[in-house]
Amino acid sequence: NALVQRLLQQRAPRYDKHGEMHYDCISAFIKSVRGSDPQAAVYWMARMLAAGEDPVFVARRLIILAAEDIGLANPNALLIANAAMSAVQNIGMPEARIVLSEAALYLASSEKSNSAYMAIDAAIADVRHKDCGQVPDHLKDSHYSGASKLGHGKAYKYAHNYPNGYVKQQYLPTPLVDATYYNGVKRGREEQLLNDWEERRKS
Repeated sequence: NALVQRLLQQRAPRYDKHGEMHYDCISAFIKSVRGSDPQAAVYWMARMLAAGEDPVFVARRLIILAAEDIGLANPNALLIANAAMSAVQNIGMPEARIVLSEAALYLASSEKSNSAYMAIDAAIADVRHKDCGQVPDHLKDSHYSGASKLGHGKAYKYAHNYPNGYVKQQYLPTPLVDATYYNGVKRGREEQLLNDWEERRKS
């Protein structure tokens, strides 16, 4: 009787694991992390977990968020999200809620960049819809018999032989030589990566 009375006093969360509430709550969670609101992020995660959502599903979304929305602005986010997934699988609920909370709060509080996500989608679009040409001869494999007769690798410049480990040469196929896929944002760690890259290119 005491158990029944206690359970009846608990408010059952309104949540359909396979329906609209499932998709609405995960959408709100993703947008809260992306929007850098740790309070909302932990609330929506709590709502899902309290309703019996699979913690592995939540951890999977954190990994995607770490790559898609935080990216190079804070590369540690991906490490933390992956560690959270491993911990969730190893310890399970209810303790996994603590791990997920730590990861979600870290990701929500991190600097954001979607440059990696935008870069790969732009490159895939070109691969699928353009005549991209061939691998330039100087970038082709030169380790097999007869490669040198074909001129493969002949004019390749080994970057480590140049100042700052950088040398300007054509790396893209000729039809795409002026293509730009990566447009970094100067936030968080990505700002330093961009500054370092720009300095190397001046050498």
